[in-house]
Amino acid sequence: MRYDTEHKQQTRMKVLQAAAKAIRAEGPHRVGVAGVMAEAGLTHGGFYAHFASKDELVAAAIGQMFDDARHRVQHEMKDRTPAEGLVAYIDFYLSKRHRDARGAGCPMAALASDLPRLDDAAREQFATGVRRLTVALGEKLAALDGANIKHTVAKNAAIGAQARSMIAELIGALSLARIEPEAKCSDEILAASRRSLKQRLGLESVQ
Repeated sequence: MRYDTEHKQQTRMKVLQAAAKAIRAEGPHRVGVAGVMAEAGLTHGGFYAHFASKDELVAAAIGQMFDDARHRVQHEMKDRTPAEGLVAYIDFYLSKRHRDARGAGCPMAALASDLPRLDDAAREQFATGVRRLTVALGEKLAALDGANIKHTVAKNAAIGAQARSMIAELIGALSLARIEPEAKCSDEILAASRRSLKQRLGLESVQ
């Protein structure tokens, strides 16, 4: 029945959201099926109606984390020019609020150090998520046309490299800010990277 299908999808989403929260907070290797099901308000016995194993749950949850990250990009870009959207995303990503929201933040910063120890399915979900996020940001960077490259292939390559560089700085700065024990120094790391990215992208004057 249609209700049964929709109900199962909704239940699966509740489990994925609970698993994503646990993965961010504890790391994928410390996540327990019983704890995730309890967080989702479900019994342990219902787990295998949705996933064949914990590894499958972790891989699917990583995919969900990246879906949430893309939705965040779309939210920041909505009803804004490409330049305004990029500034809004930089300000969100390198904000104190995002730094402190370890249970709901970017999967790239949360999972990068765990990737070598995850199975192939989880690594592929991560790689796919990074590629899609790179494309989403690259589209906005291309709209700026800052590179002023006429040849399409060359321009696409330059935009892709610029998007990857932007993501790398975002992840690095957020990770360093989270590691830094002194609140003032942590705030300065975020502020310096915000300034650096905006300057590099020609966005200093965008409000």
